[in-house]
Amino acid sequence: MASEELKRKLQRRLDAERRASVGAQEKPSGVESRVNGGATTELTEKLSRRLEINEGAAEPTQVKVFNPYTEFKEFSRRQIKDMERMFKRYDSGKDGFIDLMELKLMMEKLGAPQTHLGLKNMIREVDEDFDGKLSFREFLLIFRRAAAGELQEDSGLLALARLSEIDVSTEGVLGARDFFEAKVQALTVGSKFEAEIRAEKEERKREEQERKQRRAAFKQLQSTFCQ
Repeated sequence: MASEELKRKLQRRLDAERRASVGAQEKPSGVESRVNGGATTELTEKLSRRLEINEGAAEPTQVKVFNPYTEFKEFSRRQIKDMERMFKRYDSGKDGFIDLMELKLMMEKLGAPQTHLGLKNMIREVDEDFDGKLSFREFLLIFRRAAAGELQEDSGLLALARLSEIDVSTEGVLGARDFFEAKVQALTVGSKFEAEIRAEKEERKREEQERKQRRAAFKQLQSTFCQ
């Protein structure tokens, strides 16, 4: 019963939007007419799609689930966790997306406010599904492209990557690309340091064994002369 009522409401709304669309097409061709006509057409298409899904004539779009740890292997688990915490902090709507206004707040908090057009351009750079907002996967793409040096210097996304808490200012890193290079270098230096420690321990162990052997040989020689 509820399904039938929803169907009737959608059909009435669809009929109304189609009549509005026809009326818009009969108006003189102007900027306002083109804009309103485009918006009406888009809404009509959405309503048609919703009605088809409700009637069983179309399948709902399946949400693609991704694993950030397997798709973004260039990042450590800790880095991805840090990015996830930052994403959730600014996803004030808790819907799994960062929309235009949430991105605006984020950039203001980071100290790099953007114009409305600048914010839209930021989203457009990584908006692979063209929904006008950032998913967590698209958010990770920002840092991937920053690390690969694929973002322009004047890009708002590069400013986001540089100013975010994912950057490690204690390492004296200024750029996102340098940040990831510094991470690799830090791991390399850490491994080298550990190898040097192990080598020193092995050297001390070898020297101790040699001293024991010398003492044993001396005692044996001393006992021979004392006999």
